[in-house]
Amino acid sequence: MSWPDAIDSAREVEIETRRGEGAPVHRTIIWAVVDDGDVFVRSLRGANGRWYRELMSDPAAVLHAQDEEFPVQAVQASDPESVERTSQALRRKYSDSRSLATMLEDDILETTLRLEPR
Repeated sequence: MSWPDAIDSAREVEIETRRGEGAPVHRTIIWAVVDDGDVFVRSLRGANGRWYRELMSDPAAVLHAQDEEFPVQAVQASDPESVERTSQALRRKYSDSRSLATMLEDDILETTLRLEPR
C-alpha cells in the first residue's frame, strides 16, 4: 500500500522516535489523519507527550502502518489552517471514539505536526 493510503486506512499507527542520534528507539501508538494528501498527527498529551518531545528534539521518525514502514520528517503545523484541517480529519476518522474530544482541546492544538516522507 502506498503513502499516504496506508496511513489513511489504518485506525492507529505507531511512530518510532528517539531523543537524538544514537539514543534508543521508542515506539508509540498514535492517531494519524490524511487531508488532501498531507499526513497530520497531534499529541494526546500535548507538549508533554514523550513522542512529541522526541520529535521536537529530532524530527526524523518512522511511521508504521499496515505492516509497512515509512521514514518521515515532522514539520510543525500549528498554523490555523493546518490545525483546522487536522481537527476536521480527526472528526471524520474518529467520530466514534470517546477520545476525540481530548484531541480537539485548545491546549493541544499547538502540537499539530505534518509528517512528510523522507
